[in-house]
Amino acid sequence: MEMSPWISTLSDLFLLAVGLVVLLIGVVFVRDITQTKDAVLRNYPVIGHFRYILSTLGEFFRQYFFAMDREEMPFNRAERQWIERASKDKSTTIAFGSTRNLDVVGTLIFENAAFPLLEEEHQKPATLIYGEGYCSTPYSTNSIINISAMSYGAISRPAIRALSKGAKEAGSWINTGEGGLSPYHLEGGADVVFQFGTAKYGVRNANGELDDEKLKEISSHPQVKMTEIKLSQGAKPGKGGILPATKVTAEIAEIRGIPEGKASISPNRHLDVGNIDELLRLIRRVRDVSGKPAGIKLVVGGPDWIDELFKEIKNRGLDWAPDFITIDSGDGGTGAAPMTLMDHVGLPIKESLPLVVNSLIHHGLRDRIKVVTSGKLVNPAGVAWALCTGADSVQSARGFMFALGCIQSLRCDKNTCPTGITTHDKRLQRGLNPEDKAVKVENYIHQLTHAVEIISHSCGVPEPRALKRKHVRLVQNNGRSVRLNILHPET
Repeated sequence: MEMSPWISTLSDLFLLAVGLVVLLIGVVFVRDITQTKDAVLRNYPVIGHFRYILSTLGEFFRQYFFAMDREEMPFNRAERQWIERASKDKSTTIAFGSTRNLDVVGTLIFENAAFPLLEEEHQKPATLIYGEGYCSTPYSTNSIINISAMSYGAISRPAIRALSKGAKEAGSWINTGEGGLSPYHLEGGADVVFQFGTAKYGVRNANGELDDEKLKEISSHPQVKMTEIKLSQGAKPGKGGILPATKVTAEIAEIRGIPEGKASISPNRHLDVGNIDELLRLIRRVRDVSGKPAGIKLVVGGPDWIDELFKEIKNRGLDWAPDFITIDSGDGGTGAAPMTLMDHVGLPIKESLPLVVNSLIHHGLRDRIKVVTSGKLVNPAGVAWALCTGADSVQSARGFMFALGCIQSLRCDKNTCPTGITTHDKRLQRGLNPEDKAVKVENYIHQLTHAVEIISHSCGVPEPRALKRKHVRLVQNNGRSVRLNILHPET
């Protein structure tokens, strides 16, 4: 029987495809066996490539098929699923007992009161006033959960829009990150903390120095409530910000005041700040120019410098103090950074937060300087622990990335984020609808705040900021827990 023309054509195409595959395999075989840089490919041509393919895929499949609920780093499935359900305003209750191993060193256990507070005894979080008596426009807020520093450039336009609108609806602030103030930070109507880092993006002159007029212009926005001077961050303590060239679009370059299409690498410290005197002068200058509270953000490296800083403030007078200090954890953050710095440099928040609060108390500065903290505090227990330890407010970056839909694909620095959060690829950004995601941001803030309130009421206090160190215990090497006020007694 004669073969029909279209079947004959398909047959020819199939044979051609097979031939091309065989030819490609042959080319790869010859290339592998003749190269000298990779021993695996030289000894196992062609099939050696599967090792690298499987290794790459394993990074992404591990969270779905192999890891247990509490195993993964930096955030495990249980943590991510809590945030996902909270952001969708779904129930976060579970059944059949906790999957958390309560014998692991560092596990948090809160001391429930014998007589927890009734609903009519509950109170709203206390109001804080930043810079009261020390600047012309202090900032008043009762928000506990806020959005930590993520620059426009590091994250996308629709992501900023969603965060801004969600923060507004929830009554929280959004930190601009060191990439400057974009129109999208203001678009949602939220309170804004303007941050500048060592490159002084957005407030720099042609030489990279602080421009008072630009700072005054940014501070004149009613939504801009405070200025934060970034000294260091958890992802890369001791190294400046890194923005790959692929992310430096024309708009981002204009906002930051840098060349378009060129990688943006910030200095590893402020060029005009090399000692405590210069730091305090910069803080005071920023507050005087802006008329609003000014603070610093840092990863703590040890107690000595903190003690020297507070001693000098005490000697000079309270008007030399920063209005707030933001403490970041030394165990990594959202930014792209060398693994060496993420893994080995800077104190984790569980050590640095009590250290700083104790030093403030010791020097009589606790009432003057507010304490904000960040560093993997994405769930209720972490936030409640920070408040127990002495933080006034908590802010998160990665928690809000999960609320936006982050799947922890670890592509933040590649401009290929599949959820549109950390990419400027228009096709990938299409998947992130700012209106829908803003609702998830708002839900996450409300649910997280409510869950922290549940902990505080269970501990017998009317609102979260009334939590003290005596209310939380940490599991030790012997499997027994010890009160935080015994491990870190307040001086």
